Amino acid sequence: MKKTLISILSLAILLSSCSDSFLDLPSETSLSTTTFYKTESDFQQGVNAAYAPLRSVYNGTTGVNISGAWAMGEMHSDNTYYIHNPGYRALVDGEAIANFTVQASNSISTAKYVSDYQVIARANQVLAPIDGVTFGTSSKNNIKGQAFFLRALAYFDLVQYYGKVPLHLNPVTDRNGAALPLSEVDAIYNQIIQDATQAASLLPAKSAQEAGRATSGAAKTLLANVYAVQKKWSQAETLLKEIIDSGEYALLSDYASVFSVSNKNNKESVFEVQFKEGTEGYASRFFYDFLPMPISAAQITDITGAANAQARTEEGMNIPTPDIMGAYETGDKRKAASVATVTIDGVTYPYIKKLLQPHAQFNITGTNWPVYRYAEVILLYAEALNENGKSGHAVTYLNQVRNRAGLSNTLASSQTDLRNAILAERRVELAFENKRWLDLVRTGNAEKILLEKGVKIKANPAAYYYPAGAAPAPAAFTKIDLTFPLPASESLLSPYF
Repeated sequence: MKKTLISILSLAILLSSCSDSFLDLPSETSLSTTTFYKTESDFQQGVNAAYAPLRSVYNGTTGVNISGAWAMGEMHSDNTYYIHNPGYRALVDGEAIANFTVQASNSISTAKYVSDYQVIARANQVLAPIDGVTFGTSSKNNIKGQAFFLRALAYFDLVQYYGKVPLHLNPVTDRNGAALPLSEVDAIYNQIIQDATQAASLLPAKSAQEAGRATSGAAKTLLANVYAVQKKWSQAETLLKEIIDSGEYALLSDYASVFSVSNKNNKESVFEVQFKEGTEGYASRFFYDFLPMPISAAQITDITGAANAQARTEEGMNIPTPDIMGAYETGDKRKAASVATVTIDGVTYPYIKKLLQPHAQFNITGTNWPVYRYAEVILLYAEALNENGKSGHAVTYLNQVRNRAGLSNTLASSQTDLRNAILAERRVELAFENKRWLDLVRTGNAEKILLEKGVKIKANPAAYYYPAGAAPAPAAFTKIDLTFPLPASESLLSPYF
C-alpha cells in the first residue's frame, strides 16, 4: 500500500472543478501545481481539496468502512466495543483496535495515517506558492489561515495517535523528499503551535466566515487543546477566555439539537466536518456502522425511517459499553439524546443515537461530525482554571455544562475532586465524539482503565456482546500501548521507519 507517499508526491491532485463550492472535490488528474496556482480561485479550490480527506478520516475510506477517528478514539477506550460475530470475520482489524492487539499492518490505523497526510500534502501545496501570487489580502489571509489550521489539525491527530512521524512542511517533488526522518514529538508540537497561532491571526471570526470553514475560534480551540495536552495551563486559560469572551459561541439550550442535521454549524459548533446527503459523494454513513448487527432490514427501517433498507449481517461496531451507560447520572438528559436500544433475537443492545439524523435513503446521510464544540471549550476552560489553582472559578463553568444537561451543580470543591469531576463530565458530554481515548492518555489514566476493561470483558464476555461460548483472544488487553504502530506499508517505502 503506497497511498501516503503517492499522496505526498502527487503534483496532480488539483484542480479542474469550475465551482468554488466548499464541498466540491477538484479533479485529481487535470492540472499540476506548477501550472495551476495562478489566481485566487485556484487557491480557493486548493484549500477546498485540503478539507476533503477529513471526510475519509471520520467516515472511513473505500475498502475500510471503519473510520479510524471513532475506532481509535472510542473503541480504543472504555466507551465502546463491538458485537462479536463468529460467522463474519472481515472486521478483525476493528476488533484488534478494541482489544489492544493492533499490528503495524492494521488497515484502519493505516487509513487514518494516510488521510492525515493527504490533508497535510494539500495544505502544503496551497501554502508554498500563495505569497507569490497577487490577489486580495483579506481573501489570501483567509485561505492561508485555513491551510495552516488544517495542517495543524492533521499533525495534532498524527502526533497524539502515532507519536514520532515525518514532518513535511513543503510540497514534495521527488521520491527522496517524500521519505523524511521521524521528527521528535516536541518538534511536531512546536510546528502545530506555530501553524495554529498563524491560523488564529489570519482567520476571521465565525460570524464573518463561510459556514463550515475554519475560523479564528477553531484555531484558538485547537491551540488550547494542544496546550492542555502539554499541561501548559496558563496559555490554555488565556486562549479559552478569549474564545468565551468573543461572544461568537454559546451553549444551545437543548443538547440533542446540537447534532441536528437541520442545525449544522450552529452557535455551539466550533468546527465540524461537513457532509451532504445525496449521491454526489459527500454523504456520511457512519451511523450505519454503529448499528447492532446482524440486524434485519425491517429493524433498520424502524430505527432510521430510511427507505430501501437492507439487512446488515456484519459486526456492530462502536457499541456503547455497560461502562459508559453507567457513567450518566440519574436525570442526565444527554443519555436519552445520545443512546438508544434495540432488541435483536431476544438480546437488547445499545447504539449511538446522537448521530442518527433524519435522512431519506439507506446508508446515505448528511450528518456532520463535530470535531470541536463550545461545550468542550467551556470544559477545557474549567480544567485550565482548576489546574491553575482557581477551582472556585472553575466550578462555575463546569456547572454551565451540567445545568444544560438537567443536572444540579457539582459537589466537587477540592482541586483533585474537581479534576475528576471535569474528566467525568467530558466523558458524558463528549461521548462518542472521539475524545475519550485521548483524554485517558493525556490524564495518565489509559493503562489502568483499559486493563480494568479487559479484566471485565474476560470475566463476563456476554456483558460485552459476545455470544455464548465466545470470548476475546488471550492476547487481548495484555499490553496497553499509548500510541499506534506506524504503518507497515510505509516502512517498506522509507528507510527511517
